[in-house]
Amino acid sequence: MKKVKIDLGNMDKVKKFVDKTGKLDFDVDLTSDRYTVDGKSIMGIFSLDLSKPVELTLDTEGPMLDQAIDDIQEFIVED
Repeated sequence: MKKVKIDLGNMDKVKKFVDKTGKLDFDVDLTSDRYTVDGKSIMGIFSLDLSKPVELTLDTEGPMLDQAIDDIQEFIVED
């Protein structure tokens, strides 16, 4: 399991993010404040406050995790 902060500040970023996470074979969650939604659900993502970075939780290990991080690198922000 890995947690990173990501920026999904506009509609195009959200669509691109969901396209990438929808192909993953493991759970992907996004958390903003006290709300957690499925990171593969465009409607769920739009229910979050996207004006600031949100926490992404990738529920996998090993090569699948490394590949997922590479695929979403453009959304990751430094703390």
